[in-house]
Amino acid sequence: MDVQKYLNRIGSLVPAEPDLDALRSLHTRHLLSVPFEDLTVHSGGRVELDLPLIYDKIVTRRRGGLCYENNGLFSWLLSSLGFQVTMLSAQVKGLITGFYGPPFDHLVLLVTLQGRRWLCDVGYGAAGFSVPISLETSGPQVEGHRVYRIRKQGDVHFLEWQGVENTGADGVWKEILKFTLDPRRLEDFTDMCQYHQSSPCSLIFSKSLCVIMKPGRWLTCMGRRLISTTFTTEGAGFKTTTRELQDEEITVILAEEFGIVLNSPLTPKDETITPPPVMY
Repeated sequence: MDVQKYLNRIGSLVPAEPDLDALRSLHTRHLLSVPFEDLTVHSGGRVELDLPLIYDKIVTRRRGGLCYENNGLFSWLLSSLGFQVTMLSAQVKGLITGFYGPPFDHLVLLVTLQGRRWLCDVGYGAAGFSVPISLETSGPQVEGHRVYRIRKQGDVHFLEWQGVENTGADGVWKEILKFTLDPRRLEDFTDMCQYHQSSPCSLIFSKSLCVIMKPGRWLTCMGRRLISTTFTTEGAGFKTTTRELQDEEITVILAEEFGIVLNSPLTPKDETITPPPVMY
């Protein structure tokens, strides 16, 4: 695995030092370059949590990946550049089901810089944040079109957001994920990675999905729909447009808008997610 090739993949240079400016730049560049996508699952393949395989997929073949792939490889890049990185297990509160996923549902990163802790996540798709979130404050953190905060309850940290796109009215905080600061390893997520590829309770299994951040908007290909979420004015709202796609258009859209060329035929999928039998 080659750090310079990875940096080339995300359009970044080797930072002069592992500081906050570099971390923010790398985080944003990754989101602008590498999609969150589960297309391997819907084109006859399986995702395996092996770093060389993930590197080949994302860097060499210029694909995207699941949270385990994107954040797992991003952790390796940051560590190689001198950052202090810890993998954490998180649980996502489903926007569709309203329930949290099981433990190890999601992988996020904790980066410690000069004694201050930052939450990083380049594998969450359109619900994600573009620059790292500080864990040193419980106050609001404004990121252009969205406002986030970290709320702590015992050993559990909750990431919440506020705004009209989620609540219909400003001022209401919505939980989007929860996590502890217990250190994890990539192999700890193996069972849940397989679960997401086989369970009707999972977004990954139920919907073919590809998401990338563009300047001022997020672009999503879900099933046979192309969804563009454009943020109109800072902090004021958003506009969503949806275009129905024919099967033959999907391959073109994936190549032109997401930079993805699949080696096997894709079966578009957009099924209802089954609520989990155990509520977390």
